[in-house]
Amino acid sequence: MRRIHVWLAMLALIAGIGLISPTASAATPYCGIYWGSQDKSNPTMVTSPVTAVRSGRHECFDRIVVDLAGPAAGYRVGYVPAVYEDGSGFLVPLRGGAYLQVVVLAPAYWAPANRGEVVDVTGYRTLRQVAWANSFEGQTTIGVGVRARLPFRVFTLDGPNGSRVVLDVAHQW
Repeated sequence: MRRIHVWLAMLALIAGIGLISPTASAATPYCGIYWGSQDKSNPTMVTSPVTAVRSGRHECFDRIVVDLAGPAAGYRVGYVPAVYEDGSGFLVPLRGGAYLQVVVLAPAYWAPANRGEVVDVTGYRTLRQVAWANSFEGQTTIGVGVRARLPFRVFTLDGPNGSRVVLDVAHQW
């Protein structure tokens, strides 16, 4: 009889700490997002130039779009302690609790009028600032200040008039 009580107590303990559970399931992700916050890259280098940078707000994420005049470019995107200008090495000041360095493997033959505010992200849930970090030796770098280190994804889209590199940053985990 004593052994049965010991076994029942053990089973209750195991179930209580979650080792076995008839209803065990993974937590539902925010908006179905499984992106993660690790670096993402595509090594494709192109000569089609960057023509614009724009942004958008969505229900579950904020978006940055880099427009190109031709085929889709590759990219390197990741969280960094600080973003520096290509060529000069000068610090790019950014607002936010975390910083994404976005390198598009395509040149740009223009620079925005306000390098510190490439696009206006006032009122966005996640984005705090988008700053120009230069175009140098065939690649264009943009610094993105975000509220915190959050999941993000990067992908390219071909379109009827050029292509786009798209960065989405989730509003939360």
